[in-house]
Amino acid sequence: MRALPLAAALLLGGCASAPAEVATAPAPPPAATAPAESPNPPVALQYLYGSPEAAVAVRATNARIADYGMWRIKQRPKDSVVLAPRASIDAPTFEPCGNKPFAAVFDADETLIWNLGPMRRFAEQGTGFDLKVWDQWEKTGAGKAIAMPGTAEMVTKLRAAGITVIANTNRSAANAKGSEDTLRAAGLGEFKHGETLFLMGDDAGGSSKDPRRATIASKYCVVILGGDQLGDFSQQFNVKDLPAAQRMALATSAGATALWDKGWFLFPNPVYGPWEKLGWGDAFPSDKQWEPK
Repeated sequence: MRALPLAAALLLGGCASAPAEVATAPAPPPAATAPAESPNPPVALQYLYGSPEAAVAVRATNARIADYGMWRIKQRPKDSVVLAPRASIDAPTFEPCGNKPFAAVFDADETLIWNLGPMRRFAEQGTGFDLKVWDQWEKTGAGKAIAMPGTAEMVTKLRAAGITVIANTNRSAANAKGSEDTLRAAGLGEFKHGETLFLMGDDAGGSSKDPRRATIASKYCVVILGGDQLGDFSQQFNVKDLPAAQRMALATSAGATALWDKGWFLFPNPVYGPWEKLGWGDAFPSDKQWEPK
């Protein structure tokens, strides 16, 4: 893939992401690249992986997740927070809970763990995403990825409350053991492929996590979805060629708004994502232009 400017993409769509969250992309998005003359990492990487501001924001999100999970299961919900097949975000219906055990489903990369190893390498080398390097990372990165601030405490509280913690990531099913080892070495406990770890290649859905979410929801009452990309909640956000304005409208619709921080929890990630192709007009409305006198 091409190298991207400052705030580019990295991994798996959601570990999201070894693969990108975009259905047409079978692999993680490219990493942000640092200008050759700069002695520092790109600003987006400095913020996410090194700033106290990001640490505080991530820890606060994890605390909200733990509190919400323990509160939510006090009264058995009728429905999970996984959209039912053919349900739309603006008119959502959900998979029923019945008497299924509770679960919380998370992306892995930049949701449960920070992938410091390849992110630094991509930035230092000034290259885009390299599938061969990422494949090695999935296989041998155990001990080099770290749990995000507050994540270990959050998963411990959820498990103690009787909520099964599941990872649904676009890392490759061929490298399942490496991902199991990575999550364990980061202090997040045991994840078992096919039971509490779902990977790209487990079904015919490719990088779309919807089929895997449906499989999980058939066995569990999912009370929490967590991720750093919108595709960690529904592939409807990642429809090919979806205009930026329409994607924004979908994410801020009444249906989605009713779920943010009420079952759907989004982690900050300024480093990579589908938004990295936004144009000036997408970020800065023409009627808000201003020039100094």
